[in-house]
Amino acid sequence: MNPVLYDLRGLKCPLPVMKTRRKLDTMASGALILVDTSDPMAVIDMPHFCNEDGHELVEMEKTEGGHRFLIRKR
Repeated sequence: MNPVLYDLRGLKCPLPVMKTRRKLDTMASGALILVDTSDPMAVIDMPHFCNEDGHELVEMEKTEGGHRFLIRKR
């Protein structure tokens, strides 16, 4: 299953988490989403969001302009 790419670069906290939550609400359980962010707080906010909402943070990596998160919907 290929992940959905969701580019949220340029958005500041709390928008990346809010938009990711809304996007995941439209996706099937087990679906993958690849979220690109430039907000430095996302490195704290995204893992916390996944933990609180029961999603799996499959991978987190630093990119040139921020971070990329691979998330599997619960």
